Parts: sequence; structure tokens; C-alpha cells
Amino acid sequence: MASIFALRRTLSRTGRGLALGLALTMACAPVAAQQETRLYPGTAPGSESCTLKESVRVTPDGSKIYSNVRDPAFVSYFPDPSKANGSAAILLPGGGLRILAVGGEANAIIRRLTDEGMAVFVLRYRVLQADRASPPPSGSSQPPRVAIHDGNANPAPDNAALTEVLKLAVEDAQATLRIVRANAARWHLDPSRIGMIGASAGGGVAIGAELRKGTGSGPAFLGTLYGPSLMNVSVGPDAPPLFMATEADHGPVTEGLLALFPIWKAAGRPTELHIIQTPRLETSQWLDRFVAWLGEQHMFERSPHG
Repeated sequence: MASIFALRRTLSRTGRGLALGLALTMACAPVAAQQETRLYPGTAPGSESCTLKESVRVTPDGSKIYSNVRDPAFVSYFPDPSKANGSAAILLPGGGLRILAVGGEANAIIRRLTDEGMAVFVLRYRVLQADRASPPPSGSSQPPRVAIHDGNANPAPDNAALTEVLKLAVEDAQATLRIVRANAARWHLDPSRIGMIGASAGGGVAIGAELRKGTGSGPAFLGTLYGPSLMNVSVGPDAPPLFMATEADHGPVTEGLLALFPIWKAAGRPTELHIIQTPRLETSQWLDRFVAWLGEQHMFERSPHG
């Protein structure tokens, strides 16, 4: 796999380069962040053997491409106090677990959600160190076919390095949820209204945070954009509402999201799926509906915490 669907455009029909890395590159001015919070006080558990230095590259349009992330952190964006309603979203960018790409699409999401009164926390979760990555396949214009079982659309389930970094990324998403909830009073948030939205592999990480929540509390809602589950799916009546969107011809991504829909419905949980007949899913094609959907889940009602 060019990596968990990842550099999702690398294998696209048009071969437009680093996919999600570059799906987050629409022209949009950067958003001013308020603060950055590291997840762990020292070396992140599980990253003791990571030796390559983290790096960030800024593209001509201002997008940031992070590589070799081993010290996960999140950046906070808070709404104007006059609009704040106490809800929050943890945003997980994509890049196939090989990179993280944050640019125009992420900025559009941040601006729209903070304008609605929601705080946004953009997570730089751990990705595969370059010295442990196999090169992406070449000579293919379509993603590899995947046998989907139990909602799991992981295209490389036997890749030990990617399996391990997926585990670490999910742990980072869960740690972020715990930290944000622990600071809910200080940040004027309602701890029961903190959800996650991920793009490409970030969507798979967000779903994993719910699937591996154990006895704890998972996200209040899940949104995934062209990112299916990367692990077996089993959900119960406490699963959060789920919003999904992708293109009609995105191969195993489309099939993976189609597999998730009946699983969530069978559990009696709210779910909404948009499959759009377009070669490339643009932010304008899903963001308005996602915001409306969040409102239907009562995420924008002003809270006494806000």
C-alpha cells in the first residue's frame, strides 16, 4: 500500500502526487494557533528506538508536511468567547501513517468549526520512521484491492511496521482525548461533547480510538473523510454518531466505508454516509453537510461549560 490509503492521490487515477498530503493543500490562509501541548512528558512510550529527527517541510502554498513524528503534540484553536459553546473536535490529518500533511483543507475545517463555536485540536500523531518504511508501489493507477472483513479495510494487515505505528497513533489519539477532557474546565469545554474527525489514514486512527477505548469513554462523535477502518470493527449501543464521506470510485476506501455503515446501523447508532460521484472530493462538497450533521447531534448547543 502506498501506505494505508494514504498518500491517497499517489495511487489515484490522475496520479497527483502525495495524496492526502496534498489533499490538505487547497488555497486558504493559515489559521492562528493559540498553543501547543505535548502528549508525553518525556519520550513517547513505544518510540524509544526511534532515532530519526522529526522534520517539517513547508510547501509553496503554505501547507506543512511532517515526517518522522516521534514526539506527538496537538495544537489548539479556540473560538471567539462570544461564540464558544463548549464542544470540541480533535482533528487528525492524513498521510498514510508515513507523513502528516496539514494545509488548506485543515485550515478550512478549523475556521468553519471555530466559527460555529467549537474548539479544534490538531493532532500530530506518530508516523512511520523513514528508515522503517518500504517504498510505495509504483506503476499502478488504482489502489490495491482489499478483502474487507468485519469492516476492516486495512490494505496491509501483515505489515508489522505499519501495524505498530497504527497502534501508537491510536494511543496518541486516545491520549489527546484524555488531556482535552482533563483540561475541560480550564478551556471551558463540555467533556461529554469532544469528538474526532480524521482524513484518510487519520480517519482510520480516529475510528481506532473508539474501537480500542476499552472501559473508558470514547469520542462523542466521529467524522472520517476518505478514511475507512484499519482494524476489525465491533461496536455496541454506546458507539458515537459516525459521519463518512468519500468519492464513488476510491476503491477500497469506498468499499471500507460502505462496510462500516451497516455495522453502525446494526448497533442502532446514528450514521451518515456520503459517496460523491467526483474524481476528487473537495471540501465544499462535504463541509456544509458535516456542520449541519454536528448540529443534529446537538454539538452546537451552548453548554454551561462554554
